[in-house]
Amino acid sequence: MAQTNINIRMDENLKRDFDALCGDLGLTMTAAFNVFAKTMVRQQRIPFEISMDVPNTGTAAALQEVEEMKKNPSLGKSYTNVDQMMKELLS
Repeated sequence: MAQTNINIRMDENLKRDFDALCGDLGLTMTAAFNVFAKTMVRQQRIPFEISMDVPNTGTAAALQEVEEMKKNPSLGKSYTNVDQMMKELLS
């Protein structure tokens, strides 16, 4: 079967990270893209879910902290007065 070339533009850091991951998996980037293309053709769809970004580690930790504070209100401080809250936040 004849081979052809495809040019892909991507962020330099993404390329470096993708190349390293492929290497760790024993693949070249070309092999990884071919696996993706063959899977897409076979399944007639993008072979994974596309969704919004997952929260980063800091955001995930903050969300977890809020959930813990909801379960145990003594872990945090709550306010009924916005002015008092802003005064403490800005002090």
